[in-house]
Amino acid sequence: MHGMLDFPRWKVFWIWALVAVGVLFSIPSLLQLMPQQNRQYWPSFLPHSTINLGLDLAGGSHLLYQADSNDLIAKRIQGMEDTVATEMAKDPAIQIGDISTSGGRLTFTVTDPHQVDAAVERMRSATQPVGLSGNRDWNVDVLNTNQVVLTPTPGGTQQALKDAMSGARDVVSKRIDPGGTKEITVQTEGTDQLLVEVPGSQSPEELKALIGQTARLEFKMVDQNADPQQVAQGHAPPGDEILPYPDNPAGPPVIAVKRRVLVSGDELTNAAQGFDQNGRPSIEFTFNTSGAKKFAHVTQDNVGKPFAIILDNKVLSAPNIETPILGGSGEITGNFTVQTASNLAISLKSGRLPVKLVPIEQRTIGPELGRDSIHWGAIASGVAILGVIVFMLVTYGRFGVYATIALVVNAFLILGIMAVFNATLTLPGIAGFILTIGAAVDANVLINERIREEQRRGRKLVDAVETGYHEAFRAIFDANITHVISAAIMGYFGTGPVRGFAVVLLIGVVTSVFTAVYFTRMLVALWIRHKRPRVLYI
Repeated sequence: MHGMLDFPRWKVFWIWALVAVGVLFSIPSLLQLMPQQNRQYWPSFLPHSTINLGLDLAGGSHLLYQADSNDLIAKRIQGMEDTVATEMAKDPAIQIGDISTSGGRLTFTVTDPHQVDAAVERMRSATQPVGLSGNRDWNVDVLNTNQVVLTPTPGGTQQALKDAMSGARDVVSKRIDPGGTKEITVQTEGTDQLLVEVPGSQSPEELKALIGQTARLEFKMVDQNADPQQVAQGHAPPGDEILPYPDNPAGPPVIAVKRRVLVSGDELTNAAQGFDQNGRPSIEFTFNTSGAKKFAHVTQDNVGKPFAIILDNKVLSAPNIETPILGGSGEITGNFTVQTASNLAISLKSGRLPVKLVPIEQRTIGPELGRDSIHWGAIASGVAILGVIVFMLVTYGRFGVYATIALVVNAFLILGIMAVFNATLTLPGIAGFILTIGAAVDANVLINERIREEQRRGRKLVDAVETGYHEAFRAIFDANITHVISAAIMGYFGTGPVRGFAVVLLIGVVTSVFTAVYFTRMLVALWIRHKRPRVLYI
């Protein structure tokens, strides 16, 4: 019978401690609404994490990118060149002459005319069907009896573009928001465009520098036999290519390297900004197992020779291989600042862009619209809370007062939890907040009506309150579980505004159950224990 009064001290302590922590974490976000000078009075040892404001509230950067399909085709042909080399080297090996990649297709000569059919067969099995059409992504034909020609098909190019756009979307998301807490929008538009919106970021230029870097890292051998004069004029020996080397300490700003990629950045598992032995910013990288094996192999076979570290077709440095590098990790030095090294490490870690993206539209969205939205959102929240409070006080008297206190605490807790997770508040989030506040007293209405019912049945005061809380809790729990499930599904599958709404709703459901059930129960228990009332007006 006295379960209601058995509210142990430790329980009271924990509930008040949770409330205090929630309020403490919500204050920095509320201080954001005040003028700058008032914020400095907030002590530095207290929490400082605040809620991020979404694009619709804080403004931000809006960028639209177009995929460079010519670059994609060139990359596919370059990839096919590696495939040809691998396929022809398989046992029994097929001897081939020079590979040509001009005219948007790939051509190679088979030295022994008897092996042409075998070469064609190998290349056909190395290409793939596109979708269910039965067409392949490359056409394989024979010219002049011993030349094999591979031409990319339109269907194959389309499929490659679709895959590349989906990959680019993931890479760009990882670069801008490695932690996944900002409410950014990265979505494909049409077949070859990517829309990027980042709240609060007022510098589209910085964003463009981070997004636009393809971050294609390659290691290739330097051709030491190339004639420097020929290289300076732009003539590359067969099997070589000439690349810009802006920071070349030894002279010309161009260098000849072997076309073959020895190891590529796709094999990296980690990249981070560090410092070299001279204290200059550098990038430390680690390969995965297969990358480490290749890297060890290359450095063992080429001790004493220079190899080029190439980023997006520009040579960063071309050091000599002093000793074999067997550990699978290394360091890239170059003309870096801490910021550029850090950005490059993020780009390398997030993976290279599968297709080059060209910005075609950029604008900065000002926060003026958002200020209005926040202003009216705050008024709407205030009016909603006030309306609910008046209703609760008039209908339930003292129990209405407890529900009101719980409501205010609930508002603080929602803000506090959002600040801890650095969550983003958008306009739909404000709507979710108002909805949660309105629905938060549902639980109290259920509890109070249940207590009334128990009193009508003639139960004693403490019994009626105890049974009211106990019986109503089941209904409250069931109703809120369905809320949690729907909000979680919206948050998981939704993007942008829908996710913003779902996040606030999810947090609000959890905090409102805590405040409406446990917090008010504690207040009622403490009141009954101290006042020992005989009658209950509810």
